[in-house]
Amino acid sequence: MLPPVASAAGRVRASAGTGDAVNGTVVALLAVAVLVLAGVAALWLRTRRGLTTPAERAVHATLHTASLAARPLRRGLDATSAQEAAPHLRSLTGTPSVALVDADGTCLAWSGPFEGLSEQLLAAAHRAVAEDRRVLVGHGDLVRGADDQAARAVIVQPLVIDGVGVVGALGVVTTTEPGPALLGVLTEVARYACSQIELAELDASRARLDRAEVRALRAQISPHFIYNALGTVASFVRTDPERARELLLEFADFTRYSFRAAGEYTLLADELRNIDRYLTLERARFGNALEVRLQVAPEVLNVVLPFLALQPLVENAVRHGIAGKSTRTGTISIVAADEGTDCVISVEDDGVGMDPELLRSGDLDAVAEGQGRTSAKEAAHVGLANVDDRLRAAFGNDYGLVVETAPGAGTKVSMRVPKFRPGIRA
Repeated sequence: MLPPVASAAGRVRASAGTGDAVNGTVVALLAVAVLVLAGVAALWLRTRRGLTTPAERAVHATLHTASLAARPLRRGLDATSAQEAAPHLRSLTGTPSVALVDADGTCLAWSGPFEGLSEQLLAAAHRAVAEDRRVLVGHGDLVRGADDQAARAVIVQPLVIDGVGVVGALGVVTTTEPGPALLGVLTEVARYACSQIELAELDASRARLDRAEVRALRAQISPHFIYNALGTVASFVRTDPERARELLLEFADFTRYSFRAAGEYTLLADELRNIDRYLTLERARFGNALEVRLQVAPEVLNVVLPFLALQPLVENAVRHGIAGKSTRTGTISIVAADEGTDCVISVEDDGVGMDPELLRSGDLDAVAEGQGRTSAKEAAHVGLANVDDRLRAAFGNDYGLVVETAPGAGTKVSMRVPKFRPGIRA
């Protein structure tokens, strides 16, 4: 359909929150690097005489303990995650007792002996959180009971996340006089814990953003489509009441799915079913002017993709393939193909197309003018940038939208979705 000239990566991305996104990306990359290094080190050690030297065994044990501490902290800092992580953090610090305290000064977890010193540790934690600095209570200042005579010091290190502030504190009880080595270890363990908590915050922020973007897509479902769909139903009420009833049920099912409350992801089969409802309403309106071709490999019907990822693409194709053509006739093709570990989905129309350079530049005003639209907002409502961002957030930068277009040559929008991705389910 398209001449060789018309290939463009159609990404229109918002600039708001760029600094936060960059910081989150840097943290994520650092975390990935740490995990990769840990995996490489572990693999190297396994290949060398089965961890025969004390140094090899110590490195392996430390990496393993760090990974055990990371798992609960990646869920965020709360009582449950703190209780799971505290024993592993105690091993990393090499101290007999460890406590995790939240930003309000509440003790979330205590691992080890010397609980008689908990009140003094909490008092130190309040100071550490309020003043954003390490607090040390030495031997001479500790008030010890009979069971706490071996304790020599209490040290509390604040847990600080860039751009967020103090989110809690890590406290330890030592049985030796704290020196530079122990203080350095405590600082690094606290920094490691902060990196995991920050990743949890990043995951939570991304989830909130995904939900907000889905709400935005729902709000952007064309009011003209809703008005026209109801108008089409009304036109059949007298001439064909049964047809009007069927269309009204299709409209009800379409809106019920589009505004559902459950989940950020859906099955391709469910998304295609809802698109069929949308196209049924549009075909009732346009009649023979709209031809739809569907080609779906059965083995990809259970592929998981972001909720409402296809709807904007199909609505975009209808608007370009029909509304933008002087002949008022057009064809839309929807293809979902199995390509090994991925599923490739494309939505193509034979409409008026657009200038790829405008798409690359993200100049929505120019795109709107080229499409004969009244405003850039109307051109952008279909949410291509929204879908592109959600795909990349879910699956990585290899999985964004690709747009092929040229003036007079129609538009083809494609997405590549992994057939399976751990942690992502409908």
